[in-house]
Formats: sequence, C-alpha cells, structure tokens
Amino acid sequence: LATLLVLIGGVARAGGAGLRIRGEGHMLLVGDPGTAKSQFLRHAAALEPRAVLTTGVGSTSAGLTAAAVRDGGEWQLDAGALVQADGGVCCIDEFGDVREAEKGAVLEAMEQQSISVAKAGIVCRLSARCSVLAAMNPRGPYDDASSLVVNTALSSPLLSRFDLILVLRDVPDPAWDARVADFILGGKPVDARRGWGFDRLQAYVAYVRAALRPESTPASERVLTRYYQLQRSRDPAGSSRTTIRLLESLIRLAQAHARLMFRDKVLVEDAVTAVILMEATMNSASLLPSINPLRSQFPDNPQEEYKALEKSLLQILKLN
Repeated sequence: LATLLVLIGGVARAGGAGLRIRGEGHMLLVGDPGTAKSQFLRHAAALEPRAVLTTGVGSTSAGLTAAAVRDGGEWQLDAGALVQADGGVCCIDEFGDVREAEKGAVLEAMEQQSISVAKAGIVCRLSARCSVLAAMNPRGPYDDASSLVVNTALSSPLLSRFDLILVLRDVPDPAWDARVADFILGGKPVDARRGWGFDRLQAYVAYVRAALRPESTPASERVLTRYYQLQRSRDPAGSSRTTIRLLESLIRLAQAHARLMFRDKVLVEDAVTAVILMEATMNSASLLPSINPLRSQFPDNPQEEYKALEKSLLQILKLN
C-alpha cells in the first residue's frame, strides 16, 4: 500500500511568488539483507510507465543529475537518472552506498523538484519532478533504541525529505518462516487470491493520477492537524521526522489514498490511513501498537479492522 500511494502521489500546489509545493512522494526502505527491498523497487519501476532504476554503488553526481560531454568541439548536457525520470519515478537501490558528495545533488531534486547545473560554461535548471524510491541496508544491526540518523548514517535534512521510511526487520518467527519456505519450495501459495492483472493496475494508476485532484475536507484536516501537533509535542528522539514536512507528507498520502479509492474528496478514512502508514515510520514516537511492515497481511475482514484502528486512533487524538 505504501509503495502504491507513493507512485500515485498527491496534488501539487502552486503558491505565491512562484512557490510550488510538490505532490510527488518519496519513500525509503531500510531493511536487513534478504527482505526483498530490490524486488519492491523493480515492481515499482515496472508499474510506472516512466521509470529509471539505478544503484547507489558507483553512481556519481553526474549520473544522478546531468553530465557535461563534449561532442564535435561543443559542450552539451546528458541527462542523469533524476532528470530522465521527470514525471515518473526514480528507484535507487543501495542508497546507503551513494557518496556524500552525490547525496547533496539529491537534496535539491527531492524537495525543489529541479536540478541546478553549472558545468562547462552551461548554467541552467533542469526539471526533476519525480518520486524517489530508495532502498538501503542499516549500518550494522538495527538498533531500536537509536534514531534513524544513527541506524542509517544519513543526515537529518535528507531523511526529512522522505514521506515514508519503512524499517524491514527479519526477525525469527517460526510461523512466518514456515509460510515463506512453503512458498519458495513450490508449495501452494498461502491465501492466494485473484485480483487485477499488472497491466490493468498500471492503467488505473495512470488514470487516477491524471483525472483526479481530490480536495481536503474539514474533518480530514482536523485528523491530520491533530496528529501533527501531537507528534510535535512529544519531542521524539528522531526529531528529523517531526518538521513541517511531516504535515505535508500526511497531506500527500491522504490525497493519494483518495485517488486510489477513486474519490474527489479527502475523507476521514483517507486521513486515518495516512496516519497509520506514518505510524510505521515513527518508531519510538508511535501512538499505535508496533507495526511490522514486512509481516503485515491482508485481513480477512478489512472493514472491521479499519474501524477498530480508526476508533483507537481518534480516541488517542481526542477527536469525536
């Protein structure tokens, strides 16, 4: 669900003096080896008509932004991965191996949705209005008592630009290990269900992105505002997540869920779903019980489970 909402994205807004608030979302997967992070990126790239898949190993700032090359005595710019993915998604595997100098080139592209280039006498600005899906391994064993900055060795400004940061832990679980082993060894898939084909899902995502521009409602705004205020007051250890970008991320996720449900209004259901997804990234500052994104399953009765989560969340937020 998180990957799908990031691909759908929210509604871009234009403010005064040429200010543009992006509608494209970004997501970071931090997980132990063998948690299928690369598979998430590959399927996300296949679902998006315009996508670029690259790895952090060996990626330079020119490879991510733009490179100046000389052809026939004249200099020209060759677009990098972020520029080629304009209007789509850029998937970066092994994001932790990107050098520090190259991470600075990603900062502008993720927030301003553009890349400033000054190379070989060429000064220009290139559009990079794309979603960034990145995956990386933690720096050593993941420590729940430490912040994301310590576990990922990424700077706070860079982490705050990701709408969702999902931690995929490969914790021993006999029941889950048996299900995975049965699937890999060719047994009957557990809870196999018929659904949409890949082509139909790709067409649906492209259609809702182009056709729907959902608007918020007072009820949904109260839920998102109250959650943002509560997180700010808790002063968590990972303070890089509780900035104004947290509220912007919540708005984008709620709008994306409204698009996914084919609505032109953002309802309380969309706001609550956005908060539930955000709870999976807050770690020690979470309000709901701990959520393991890797072990989540499709519930037998999703409506009843949602109603229970909604009731619990609204009680915590002190909203009727």
